[in-house]
Amino acid sequence: MFKAVSSPYLVPFDGTFAQIKAPTKPPKNVADKTARKAKLTELVAELAPLQHILYAHSQHSVLLVFQAMDAAGKDSTIRAVLSGVDPAGCEVTSFKRPSETELAHDFLWRTTQRLPQRGHLGVFNRSYYEEVLAVRVHPDFLIPQNLPFRPKKLADLWRQRYDSICEHEQHLARNGTVILKFWLNVSRDEQRDRLLARLDEPAKNWKFEYGDLSERALWKDYMSAYQDALNATSRPHAPWYAIPADSKSFMRMTVADILVRTLKSLDLKYPTLEKEELAKFDEMKAQLLSGK
Repeated sequence: MFKAVSSPYLVPFDGTFAQIKAPTKPPKNVADKTARKAKLTELVAELAPLQHILYAHSQHSVLLVFQAMDAAGKDSTIRAVLSGVDPAGCEVTSFKRPSETELAHDFLWRTTQRLPQRGHLGVFNRSYYEEVLAVRVHPDFLIPQNLPFRPKKLADLWRQRYDSICEHEQHLARNGTVILKFWLNVSRDEQRDRLLARLDEPAKNWKFEYGDLSERALWKDYMSAYQDALNATSRPHAPWYAIPADSKSFMRMTVADILVRTLKSLDLKYPTLEKEELAKFDEMKAQLLSGK
């Protein structure tokens, strides 16, 4: 199975991740913004042929999971990193509040319908992790789920869901899905500035939602939920990366770098034809050259 590529932002697999120690800003010795943008351009150019080989090889699929607080930059990061890929082999799904039909199934059902097929790259903008993040912070969201076996202690329910997620991701990995999970770790101060920009700039007004402020008031609850979820579900075959998100240029460059290095580590190759098929090429060339 695939194994996680190294990164200073890789969430450990031993449950020792501490959210309060996770950086939200780039390291001091990092290149300037102009250089970061140039590096992203290079990585985007590298990604395009790698995705093409992934498509042709057609044995692996790649699933990118993005989770973050509001205004962390999920949408723009997805657009920037995947700007050079072939849309025929890439699907992006944004998961909002579940529908009645989705609530009538287990919590993994709706995302399972959108998993990428072999050869494709799939992106989840939010995901099944909302069930141990937003639902944990708002346990009343459980009411319409009509669970038949709900533990008396909610802590037991979250542990059960962590187990279900880990088993689900291990099953996917065993069947060729490469899973990369990115928590875009924005600071509370930076989020405030970005929300203010949505109010102050007419072109960004449409992004502002009144619910953003009520969720912001629950910041500590969300940080606790993220820490527990990342510790419980970061695995070598389905790693979490806690990416500093206060600098969008650094965040995008870092995500792109991890994705490119991961695809390179798979050692993908274009399919090769059998000798019998290759032997027919001369005949087919002759037919084409003859004008037939």
